[in-house]
Amino acid sequence: MTSSPQRAGFLTANPHALATILDASQTKSIIASRDIFDVSGIKLWARDQPVSQALQRKLLDRQLRQPLEACLIAENGVNSRGLLLAVEKLLEQDTPLKPLLGPHADDIVHAAVHLPLHPVAQLLLTAGQVSRPDSFDHAVQAMALCGALTLSHGGGTRDLRIAMLCGLLHDLGEMYIDPRFGEADADRTLDFRSYQQLVVHPHVGKLLIEQLTNYPPDVARAIAEHHERLDGTGYPHCLQRDQVSPLGRMLAVAESTLAALRKPGAHLGHASVALRAVPGEFDLGWVGSVAHAARTQPQLQATMGIEEVNARLARLGEALQSAQSNANALLAIAKTPSFKAAVELSTHLLARLRLGWNASGLWSAEAVAQQDTPEVEAIEDELLFRLRAIQRAALLCAGKLPDADAMLLNTLCDGIAEATA
Repeated sequence: MTSSPQRAGFLTANPHALATILDASQTKSIIASRDIFDVSGIKLWARDQPVSQALQRKLLDRQLRQPLEACLIAENGVNSRGLLLAVEKLLEQDTPLKPLLGPHADDIVHAAVHLPLHPVAQLLLTAGQVSRPDSFDHAVQAMALCGALTLSHGGGTRDLRIAMLCGLLHDLGEMYIDPRFGEADADRTLDFRSYQQLVVHPHVGKLLIEQLTNYPPDVARAIAEHHERLDGTGYPHCLQRDQVSPLGRMLAVAESTLAALRKPGAHLGHASVALRAVPGEFDLGWVGSVAHAARTQPQLQATMGIEEVNARLARLGEALQSAQSNANALLAIAKTPSFKAAVELSTHLLARLRLGWNASGLWSAEAVAQQDTPEVEAIEDELLFRLRAIQRAALLCAGKLPDADAMLLNTLCDGIAEATA
């Protein structure tokens, strides 16, 4: 019996996913739903046998006839009742999401009970709930937020369920990378080598849904796109505008909203600022729902005086100017295609950042004095974060460079890192 070539990527057990499943098996009943064979037909594990460390040893470097995920089932894992309880708990809490979720609470709860849980999705959600509880909480938040955004746009029953599935499943690909590289603060804290691991997770998630479940194709596509940006500055494929599906656009806004709210003391206003910091990144139709809810909340509170804000803004302006000058100088001497592509990407991203800077009016100290200092703080913090992200984007684009080019690119990146330290 031969295996489908589309499933080839899952015919060797992923060590990180397997470790998470085995950890969950300590408290959940996870058993083989069928006999597990290697590609040569040797039986490795019997149907109905609980998974254990012995399975891990048997799977070491063995290619399987069927993906491991399709051969296991969590008997007492995440189910409709569990999702209902998790959503109800979220809705009861006084979180920054409440203004977005509250008006649609009943419909979100009703839809959560009726979401179809494919056995592979249920297995991975169960493993995540036990071993990576923060990731499961994030999935529930994304599920509810996607539901609220869809309902705010007049979506029907099918639209609602598909959107909520996208939110619930969007980060399953993270289970296949080292847990140290998860995205919970990753965009702000991971170094470049770690970031290289993180950026593959949307693609892995797409493959999981596409190859191992029967969910609609638009769910897999949206999961692949949840870190893309309409201006081409996202990952993993730098898609632009119409290349990103409507569901992908919605999921990107939901993910970025939750990312902005991870910061201690975050307010929905911070998410609204983050989504509007650089014009053209996100679909304004979805951003509008977040911005509208943010306006119903108390105003952001300042954490520093206007003198300190102005000093930080001056540093940001200098960092932007220096980075743009360095990038333009490197572009003039770039010869190898990969080096040139990395520098061109840097100049493009810096130009986008400058556009956001100009749109905010932060270049003018007088304008800052006329604005609410708390919102200025939030915009400045977001733009500094985007400037830091350019360093990793350039290195990711460049890949392996000749030593001379690598040194030049590092000069640009080191300058950005120092300016934003």
